[in-house]
Amino acid sequence: MQKYYEINGNGSNIRCKLYYGSRPEAGRAVIFLPGFSGHRDNRTAARLAEKMISKHRDAVLTVFDWPCHGSDVKKKLTLSDCDAYLSAVIEHAKERFGAKELYAAGVSFGGYLALKYISEHGDPFKKTVLLSTAVDMYSVLTASVMKEGDLERLMKGRGRGKEVTAGFDRKIPVTAAFLDELRGNDIRGRDFLEYAGDILMIHGTKDEIVPEETARRFADGSLIEYLPVEGADHRFSGETLRDLFVKYTLDFFDL
Repeated sequence: MQKYYEINGNGSNIRCKLYYGSRPEAGRAVIFLPGFSGHRDNRTAARLAEKMISKHRDAVLTVFDWPCHGSDVKKKLTLSDCDAYLSAVIEHAKERFGAKELYAAGVSFGGYLALKYISEHGDPFKKTVLLSTAVDMYSVLTASVMKEGDLERLMKGRGRGKEVTAGFDRKIPVTAAFLDELRGNDIRGRDFLEYAGDILMIHGTKDEIVPEETARRFADGSLIEYLPVEGADHRFSGETLRDLFVKYTLDFFDL
């Protein structure tokens, strides 16, 4: 079963979607973190929930819209708001669903934000699986997502509120200030050795958005388990690749 719900507080209205078995209360919860311009109606999240709940009726999966993403109403994207949203979703999963064990599955930008959160707050998750992780989010956004000329336009308009839009499913407003945040929060220089044993990174060898070599180098340097998938693109397009990601994820979660 599934339902939409909202988490309200601190000036935010977080739009979420819950997948559950017989009832929404559960001992285990997976938090799914979509990628840049993604949203709560994520097909990979739905497939992961379907497979997991068919085996564990006491488990739930929740997926949510980042600030400015999906049906979210914020007009300005900031890393601090992203961090606040994830914190609120984690606390809500513990309090509302009674989850004693939390797991995370993050995609691209969502994977970057999961790693950033873990490095700043400690690891709230029993296990974390990251797909197509944008470990160098600044370069991914400016070189692979934004249109040609957008970076130059932002730099010229610095200080005047200039913004451009970028993304796939929904165009997201990007400002020079947000790019400055990304440059100042490069997770490649952070220490993840304490948490590495509970993290798995999965990456396609044909990723056209996030260079596979960049992700592999980060994983190797952080002693994070790294699983390359031959021929897979950034989105793991198609049912076969999507189901492969789901299998690897549930195996790592031991669910």
